[in-house]
Amino acid sequence: MRLASYALNGRPGFGAVQDELLVPLAARLGGGIEALARLSDEGALSEIHSFIQSATEKLPLSAVRLLPVCPSPGKIFCVGVNYAEHMRETQRSPTAHPTIFLRLASSQIGHGWPIVKPAVSDELDFEGEIAVVIGRGGRAINEARALDHVLGYSCYNDVTARDWQRHTSQWAPGKNFDGTGAFGPWLTTPDEMPAADAISLTTRLNGQVVQQATSDAMIFSIAEQIAYLSTFATLQPGDVIVTGTPGGVGAKRTPPLFMKHGDVVEVEVAGVGTLSNPIVAE
Repeated sequence: MRLASYALNGRPGFGAVQDELLVPLAARLGGGIEALARLSDEGALSEIHSFIQSATEKLPLSAVRLLPVCPSPGKIFCVGVNYAEHMRETQRSPTAHPTIFLRLASSQIGHGWPIVKPAVSDELDFEGEIAVVIGRGGRAINEARALDHVLGYSCYNDVTARDWQRHTSQWAPGKNFDGTGAFGPWLTTPDEMPAADAISLTTRLNGQVVQQATSDAMIFSIAEQIAYLSTFATLQPGDVIVTGTPGGVGAKRTPPLFMKHGDVVEVEVAGVGTLSNPIVAE
């Protein structure tokens, strides 16, 4: 099942995507992030599948504006330096625990929205990633059962202003400019995804592949990330985990490859689809 957040005539909605049509689910589920929790209840997905098949209200995707999959999540955890190739290119040493930083929900945009190159930065970099959305919350989640807490997967572009990231040892300024966290186009439930350690990820800039990896190359697996995060924070339905970017980032190329006005960046995740965004100067 593919699930999307959208706006129609300025009003937000939540629905299931079928081919090029969207079945609104807000009235059925209560709407928004809160609806995600129910989808993880036993039997709920089968119920929603049945509802979708019999639904009479269907909107063409072209009639709506796709929003970030989770427009206002309670928490967005991002995992840094989580692929060995990226660790090597950044000349960092292995760590015993995942590197975690936070992204603000207000920085997010949806599929097709412009990524805004800040006027104060000339080092806007791409970071294609696999995003995980929590469906069933919990604290101190056992790694062996961690994937049972996943509602689904999506594409994420953790766009970074590298010059602002380097201001101090804390990365937050470079990771949270408005209009830089691209998230979409939709969420795919685990039953329609490859295994969590076999998800392929590709980033393209202007049609050229700049990053490519499979999730089995992660240093800390998706299950390990969920278990670790839930040790210090209670995970809640709708929370987002952005699981790390592979090697090939623009800042570590020779010469560096930063995004500029007029570029188009795409992040493709197997089982989900392709998140595409143009770059516009502020």
